[in-house]
Amino acid sequence: MSLILVETTDGVALVTLNRPEAMNALSKALRAELARVFAALNDDDGVRAVVLTGAGRAFTAGLDLKELGADASALGAANATDARSNPVAAIETCAKPVIGAINGAAITGGFEVALACDILIASTNAKFADTHARVGIMPGWGLSQKLSRLVGVSRAKEASLSGNFIDAETALAWGLVNRVVAPEELLPAALKLAADIASAPADRVQAYKRLIDDGYARSFGKAMKLEGKRSSKLNAAVTPDAVAKSREGVMARGRAQKG
Repeated sequence: MSLILVETTDGVALVTLNRPEAMNALSKALRAELARVFAALNDDDGVRAVVLTGAGRAFTAGLDLKELGADASALGAANATDARSNPVAAIETCAKPVIGAINGAAITGGFEVALACDILIASTNAKFADTHARVGIMPGWGLSQKLSRLVGVSRAKEASLSGNFIDAETALAWGLVNRVVAPEELLPAALKLAADIASAPADRVQAYKRLIDDGYARSFGKAMKLEGKRSSKLNAAVTPDAVAKSREGVMARGRAQKG
C-alpha cells in the first residue's frame, strides 16, 4: 500500500497521507515519502497548487509514537531540519500554494504539519491539539512560534500548555482556519479553491506567496521595504498591453462570480 496517494487534475495535485490504520502517524518512511512527493510536485511545472489531506478519520496524529518507543534515537526527528525527516520543511520548500484540507485530528506534529500549509479548510470533524508538554518534549517544527502569531499569545498558551483539543468551530473563531465545512464538502471546497489559484499565472502566484511569507518573517517596516524592492523589479517587466489583456479576464471572471 502506498504511504502517500497523489492525484493530479488540471494543475491541482491532491496529496493524501495514507496510513489510516495508524491515524496517518508520521513514521520515518512516511516522512521520507512526503519529502519525495513534495520535491517532485515542486519540480513539476504542470502542478500549480496542492491540496494536502489525510485518509480515514485523522489528518495526522504526528510522530509515530510506537516507532519512537522502539527506537529512542528516532526522537531526533522532532528537531530535524532535513526535509526527509522534517515534514514541515518538506512542505515549506514547495513553491506552489498548499491548501490543508483538515479532515480529522491534527495532533502535535500533525498540528505543525497543518500550520505548514498556506491555507487551511477544516471539516466539522477536524480538531487540533498540541500535546508536546504532556508527552514531555518541546516542539521543533515551528508550533511554539507559529501558533501564537496566528491566534494570539494567550490562546496559544491555552492550547499548548493544557494540551486540550480545539474543535473546528473554535479554530475558525480563533482564526486558525479559513473556513469550516461539512465532511462531504471538504475536498470539493479545497479542490475548488486550489483550481481558482491554479487559474492565475503560476509565476506571479509563486512570487506573491514568497513575498507574503518573507515579509511576514520581518518587522513591518522591513517587510514594506521588501515589497517595494521586489514589486519594483517585477512590475518593471510588465507591459501596458499585458495589463490590459489581464484586466479583461479579471473583469469577465468578476462578472461570472457575481452571477
